[in-house]
Amino acid sequence: MLLMIIKMSGITLAITILTLLLWIYLRDKKITWSIRILLAFVYAGCAILSTHFGVDYSHMLINVRDMGPLCAGLFFDPLAGIIAGLIGGIERYIAGAYWGIGSYTEEACAISTCLSGFVAAFMSIFIFKRKKPSATYAFFMGAVMEVFHMYVVFITHKDDMKMAFYVVKVCAPPMIIFTGLGLALCANVLKIYAGEWKNPFKRRKDSEIQVAQKFQRWLFLVSAIIIVVGFCFSFAVQTASAVQNTDERLETASKDIIETYNEVREKNYNINVLHSHVGETGAFDILRESGLSITGGHKGDSLSDAEMAAVMANLDKGMFRGNVFGLYSFCRADTLANDEILLVMLPSDEVYDDRDAAAYETALADIILFTVIYVLISMLVQEIVVNNLDLVNESLNKITNGDLNETVNVYNSSEFASLSDDINQTVDVLKGYIDAAEKRIAQELEFAKSIQESALPQNFRIPRKDVEVFATMDPAKEVGGDFYDFFFLDAGVMALVIADVSGKGIPASLFMMRSKAAIRSTAGAGSSPSEILAKVNDVLCEGNDADMFVTVWIGIMDLKTGLMRCSNAGYEYPIIRHKGGDYELFKDKHSIALATMEGVMYKDYELQLEYGDEIFVYTDGIPEAIDMDVQQYGTDRLLDALNANKDIPLDRLLPRVRNDLSAFVGEAEQFDDVTMLGFRYIDPNA
Repeated sequence: MLLMIIKMSGITLAITILTLLLWIYLRDKKITWSIRILLAFVYAGCAILSTHFGVDYSHMLINVRDMGPLCAGLFFDPLAGIIAGLIGGIERYIAGAYWGIGSYTEEACAISTCLSGFVAAFMSIFIFKRKKPSATYAFFMGAVMEVFHMYVVFITHKDDMKMAFYVVKVCAPPMIIFTGLGLALCANVLKIYAGEWKNPFKRRKDSEIQVAQKFQRWLFLVSAIIIVVGFCFSFAVQTASAVQNTDERLETASKDIIETYNEVREKNYNINVLHSHVGETGAFDILRESGLSITGGHKGDSLSDAEMAAVMANLDKGMFRGNVFGLYSFCRADTLANDEILLVMLPSDEVYDDRDAAAYETALADIILFTVIYVLISMLVQEIVVNNLDLVNESLNKITNGDLNETVNVYNSSEFASLSDDINQTVDVLKGYIDAAEKRIAQELEFAKSIQESALPQNFRIPRKDVEVFATMDPAKEVGGDFYDFFFLDAGVMALVIADVSGKGIPASLFMMRSKAAIRSTAGAGSSPSEILAKVNDVLCEGNDADMFVTVWIGIMDLKTGLMRCSNAGYEYPIIRHKGGDYELFKDKHSIALATMEGVMYKDYELQLEYGDEIFVYTDGIPEAIDMDVQQYGTDRLLDALNANKDIPLDRLLPRVRNDLSAFVGEAEQFDDVTMLGFRYIDPNA
């Protein structure tokens, strides 16, 4: 073992040093065809030398042959890796087929080495984007390549699984470990020499970690847990099955031997005529009470006192486990005539051979499947989400740096198209605002107010007979931080939103525009209200240097069933009126406001509305409004105002509530935005 470790370490280190020297020599050179061919033959030579000068370990030759093509493809040139893999793989097959070198695994080894070059090229181009992989990814690639190597040994020797299992059991651990460590060492050495190495144990801020990295970590963790749990369950089932089968085999063998024994005794034959097979390596023995075997597989031998005590303790009690004749076995002891004992045993190695082989094959297949799924999902996330986010962020960086002529043009999905439109619309509004800033302050603020009003839905004539919607927004200053929104997610699903941004004036209005755009673009993805708030919360937390926040109530209603799913992020309690009843405060479940911290999970609740039911939502500018005596308006006065004017259209109800509030406040200054949104569910057939 120690000698094997020393030799494998030396070979791995030699390839690492060769890789470093080549990289130093070629780092400032363009990869031409002559250099590409040179790299291919150098690393193909490494693979060939590994074939012919492998390390002898437990009567097997082990090596790190696949490390050569992997290094060529990952650290230098993808095509060089492919060529090196093909040369090394073809030579390996020839060496096995014609020269008898490792002929048992010639097919598996050749396939693995040929494929290693293609895998390295694929990963270099599509995953690592021609950059050097981290040590973790490098180790993972090397290890998985050897896992595939071992799995091919199994599938190419289905008719000889016992030998295939022995080969895999001996070769898999050192080849997987050293190939993985070799690639990881190469990656670290090259990054250190290039000044790109980062301490993997230093904790980084969340803002420094890319979305793709977070996703990949969680994907790896969850997938690994699922695979491990599934493997453990399968292993446990196979173990139980092996034990049960062994119990049945021992019981059958015992019955057959007892029947033959009784016939021999009846006819006074010599007891030595008894013969029986118990599995491939099992045996039976007829014992005296002293532990002496008088016939059977251990004739003339005696059990030790401890072994005999175990036999006597389990006599006629079915199968038990223990050491007999120095070998740990599954046993069964039964009483015979003449104070003799029948002991039937099957070594534990034979009992678990099939289980262990199946476990190895399953584990290797699971790892390969996990790797394929992991890589494919990572590629999809990178292509569909991360790349688009990078394009959006690139345009946003230009915009935030003052280039307001930049437009976001990411239109390869409905979500990003909506986000692009919202950002571009916001930028257009901002450009108009900045142009107006060249004029007098009053004109600037008046224009900003008109922009904000134009961003809110103003057309309440919805072309449907089953809904009535009306809303108003009165900012405390020229512009405010409150907003409302309503829109259809599809023909039968309507979303209602009302929100209150912390602060007032221009900062609040800008954050309001960002919040509104984020909510509308996220809601288009078909998520639940709580999921929408969670995603928007994470978006708003990014770059929130002003520490602003926004409280939001959102409801998504199925107009066919009347079921509304809602979520409340620190907002005021909604007011509900059922048909024929009064307006009442509905104390729903609250969560914290958006943009306060990342990773917050919000909660949904459901409202079953019937025709004639109404919902009234409002900002805190109404109940917290004060008069000249610093008395608050409060929710009780609000309910009184609503109930005093019920059963009238919403476009008359909301102005009356606003008039009642104004009458209460009197000459006191309005210190907060006042926003209301009313919704009525109407029977279209009424």
